[in-house]
Amino acid sequence: MSFQKVKSSTSRCFDISTAALHIIAMLFMLMDHLWATLLPAQEWLTCVGRIAFPIFAFMSVEGYFHTHNFKKYLLRMLVFAVISEIPFDLMYGGTWFYPVHQNVIWTFILGLLGIHIMETVRKKKKTPVFVLTAILVTIAGGLLGTLTMVDYYGIGVLTVFIFYFFRGRKWWCLLGQIVALYWVNVELLGGLMYPVRLFGMEFELCQQGLALLALVPIWLYRGRQGYHSTIPVFLLCILSGPHAHSCADTGLCEPVICLMLTGQENIFNLLSPGG
Repeated sequence: MSFQKVKSSTSRCFDISTAALHIIAMLFMLMDHLWATLLPAQEWLTCVGRIAFPIFAFMSVEGYFHTHNFKKYLLRMLVFAVISEIPFDLMYGGTWFYPVHQNVIWTFILGLLGIHIMETVRKKKKTPVFVLTAILVTIAGGLLGTLTMVDYYGIGVLTVFIFYFFRGRKWWCLLGQIVALYWVNVELLGGLMYPVRLFGMEFELCQQGLALLALVPIWLYRGRQGYHSTIPVFLLCILSGPHAHSCADTGLCEPVICLMLTGQENIFNLLSPGG
């Protein structure tokens, strides 16, 4: 596990910036929400949407290591978790208060709190204590995520931990991400299976397993912040609804579009490093 900050790429090899990675994840999530609300017959939309969550989980971990003030970072996420809960509850439960399912920002909050505890212990340079703490925090995070019924439940919190434990670009970190994401998405979450025939061989493809494709843009990210402009964010907010983080007070969208979103798009800025 590498605890060094990801260095910005200075080579000419192709990479994806922080801003581009956020936009990619937001668009994939928007596709998933379109399927869940307006276009249920277009199943390919939710297949593509599987890619979004691991990217957001990855960026939440990067945000933790890049932020200058964890308390402000966490407070900002708490504020928008509360704001996002109303449209989330309206979408999933048809009511303003739906306690049996919480929006995804709560998932990241639990993950970040766990990482903060582990990092506090790790910095004391007592490896046995850190290992024990990591085990206990991982178990507690999974249980809390399930008991509090946050989005993706305990598996979502574990996904955040995966990008913490296997943070870095060493071969074993990348292999660890593949194996761990396969385990949580295919073995633990599972779900709808698609029969596939290839080269005369028949096998089944797990829909949730498509989340592993998120590793492609994640691995293309090398720490570059990217272009900053309010114009693309403003346009995306028109698509996303009046509760999106960057223009929460504009009220530019129809209510049905607002209800279509579940809070995940709000973290476009929440998870930006340096906050």
